[in-house]
Amino acid sequence: MLGVPYDGGTTYQPGARLAPFHVRRVSALLQSHHPVHGIDVFRDLRCVDGGNIVFPPFDREAMRAAVEAEIRQLSAALVTPLVFGGDHSVTLPILRALAKRHGPLAVVQVDAHLDLSTAEVWGEDFHHGTVFRHAIDEGLIADGQLYQLGLRGPRGAETDDALARARGHHAVSADEIGERGPKRVCAEVRERIGRHRPVYVSFDIDAVDPAHAPGTGTPVPGGITAREALALVRGLAGTNVIGGDIVEVCPPLDHADITAHLAAHLAWELLAVIATRS
Repeated sequence: MLGVPYDGGTTYQPGARLAPFHVRRVSALLQSHHPVHGIDVFRDLRCVDGGNIVFPPFDREAMRAAVEAEIRQLSAALVTPLVFGGDHSVTLPILRALAKRHGPLAVVQVDAHLDLSTAEVWGEDFHHGTVFRHAIDEGLIADGQLYQLGLRGPRGAETDDALARARGHHAVSADEIGERGPKRVCAEVRERIGRHRPVYVSFDIDAVDPAHAPGTGTPVPGGITAREALALVRGLAGTNVIGGDIVEVCPPLDHADITAHLAAHLAWELLAVIATRS
């Protein structure tokens, strides 16, 4: 488990750099036994808090280089990384490092936003809204193996999702998750991925309705519930998860640690999925 305290890629409200500390703080409440999977997470999985990856806090290129180097080293040692952001721009160097070892990945992106933007709006090509465009263009994600869950809200144009559609990727809106249920959605995702393909899980906390997760810099009303969020991660058991992240938690905008507690439990659910891998 690693922290990447960086929010230089935000386009609205910063503060996500403080998340690794606060998610760790509230995680003291977590216990080990998982009653659904029937496992003891911290007995069956050897977990180490590796602290934060160190880099100059205002240097985007240095952040990407440091994160990629750290994840490559861990991956070479057969360590499965679970990363606490930070904003969503921290995900790109993680995907670069893991794809160098495993080849093109399946990626489950739980998010309100597509994150397929270009530099046109903000004049910066590496912010938190451009992550998955880069990942697709660089061949880090296998064709047809990006699963964007929880999408909703206004878009800049009808063509915002054109790149994902052209590569055969899959999108499931927050409304669809509410109507069909997380179990059915996850069953379809598992079937399409299979048991052996390497999977990376990237969970942007703004996928969750701000009523359940107010502490995020780009809130979008009408999101999934906290229960649905936990069920979506839990439902990935049986896939070959080789890494993941929880990003965009913004403690200065949080209330009573609601969002931090959810992030800690999402991380625990992801650890449980990794523990069931074998």
